Amino acid sequence: MKTASALLFALLLSAQAHAASTLIENVRVFDGEKYLGQRNVLISGKKIKDINFHGKADRDTQVIDGRGRTLLPGLIDAHVHAFKDFELATLYGVTTEIDMFAAQPGLREFNRNLQAQDVPREADIYSSGMLATAPNGHGTEYGIAVETLTQASQAQAWVDARIKEGSHFIKIVMEPGSPQHAVSSLDTETVKALIQAAHRRQKLAVVHISNVQDAITALDAGADGLAHLFVGKGISARELQRLTDSAKRHHAFVIPTFTVLESIAGIQSKELLEDAQLSALLSKAQLPALKTVYGKSPDPDLLIAPKQVTAALAAAGVSILAGTDAGNSGTQYGISIHRELSALVEAGLTPAAALTAATSAPAKRFHLAERGRIANGYLADLLLVEGSPDQHIRDTKRIVEVWKHGFALNELRSQKADIVLKEKQETGNRPRLPANGRIATFSEQKISSPFGMGWHTSSDAMLGGKSQIQYQVMDAQSDGDAVLRMSAKVNPGFAFPWAGLSFFPGQDQTQAVDLSQVNVLRLKIRGDGKMYSIAFSIRGSFIPLSYRIKSTQDWQEVSVPFNQVAGLDPTIITAIAINAGPETGEYQLDIADIRLLRE
Repeated sequence: MKTASALLFALLLSAQAHAASTLIENVRVFDGEKYLGQRNVLISGKKIKDINFHGKADRDTQVIDGRGRTLLPGLIDAHVHAFKDFELATLYGVTTEIDMFAAQPGLREFNRNLQAQDVPREADIYSSGMLATAPNGHGTEYGIAVETLTQASQAQAWVDARIKEGSHFIKIVMEPGSPQHAVSSLDTETVKALIQAAHRRQKLAVVHISNVQDAITALDAGADGLAHLFVGKGISARELQRLTDSAKRHHAFVIPTFTVLESIAGIQSKELLEDAQLSALLSKAQLPALKTVYGKSPDPDLLIAPKQVTAALAAAGVSILAGTDAGNSGTQYGISIHRELSALVEAGLTPAAALTAATSAPAKRFHLAERGRIANGYLADLLLVEGSPDQHIRDTKRIVEVWKHGFALNELRSQKADIVLKEKQETGNRPRLPANGRIATFSEQKISSPFGMGWHTSSDAMLGGKSQIQYQVMDAQSDGDAVLRMSAKVNPGFAFPWAGLSFFPGQDQTQAVDLSQVNVLRLKIRGDGKMYSIAFSIRGSFIPLSYRIKSTQDWQEVSVPFNQVAGLDPTIITAIAINAGPETGEYQLDIADIRLLRE
């Protein structure tokens, strides 16, 4: 992949060297707020020079035929978690991202890029930096050091520290978790104090919520915006009116994040997955994020409440912003904004209002200068598409060209498509499996494997959790196979706590191998009647793909078909794990005869 990166960089340098003027003729223009009709738009360097050009183009000006096409401002994703795949967003027309949680090194890098304005292949990222949360609250579970708060008197010092680090706005967490997995959350007084502290320093206060009561509380406290809406099979008329009235009274904005709410509801973004032109830009490591959702089974009724709220807010004139929460399961950078726009229209916005939600509205509400509009002197962050997305929202997916700071990125898009196609055609690192498929031999208190780095204990402790794992080799079964007993204590302290055993088929924990010559994992288990997970890790993903199994007191043979593990690409497997969790408690599982087979 070094060669591919070098080619992309060479193309970028070529684009920089030859960037001059571009004239887009006879193009429909949606300026971020309204349709302007057919125009000739002139780009010069990094800026839009004239949105209604009538002169004669210079000899070296590139002229593009805009007939039948619409020119839009570069899209703004108002809610992402940007920690990888930074080149993806612009390939799909997202030229600016608003990041809702970043450690200090990431925040510094985002701000350096904003200052330099010389990274046209990546979206500009404005970030909250660190989030405000309670000890052991949401945001503390990712292995990142988080400065938490316990009382309102700490609010001003906490906000001032974030501003000193370079935060563009303040992100506040109100998140109690679920009845099955409760977490600590900031109290109302501390939330109010944080909002007031942010406002004293002329910074926006954006609040993460996951239920209607916290949404109302945050808005009543003066929050400038909500980072999410919430799933639910309905909302009472009284709650809906209270939420809408408070949002309107405080001039707040709301980012529904339907893309991730659909994932919570167990719904894949088939609109994106079935679009060959869009998915052709996703590598093997990037595609599974769209296929893997949080919900165990589809439950569309969970989207009734956020649709009701979005419709009511829009009808009341409350500002709606388009954000995807990309970085989570069921989402992907750049591409997911196109599903978010469709979902906003399905919730009741007009196509033009949905486009505004992804362009001028977030630029205005987050005070992003010279972007989100097609206007003279603004940055030439632009998206050209076939059709009329202000009338038919799905036309945003029919991408013709993307410009970031005046640099055309179509060559980069074509190059990425070629790289993805080549990757699909290549055969990966295929280990030689034993004829019987057995990948574990238990003897003398150790586990041996025929290839790779082998078996090792693993738990959330490596990310700051508190779970524990140990194992021992037991007497053989009646058929002569040795038995491994796994004893785990899964403790609170991590978002999805786990403890178990992991098999690394490569030479280290990150090397991917191609196991497509087999299609099922089979093992024998006996246990305590609890649920366990067979988890697969793949290259480029931080979230394992899990298949749940239930133990019994008697020995049973369990088969895990690869095609039943959502998002699994067997050609890029980095680990296979047998895990206890995420339910807390003590676990005991006996394991024997682990095999990879072709059936």
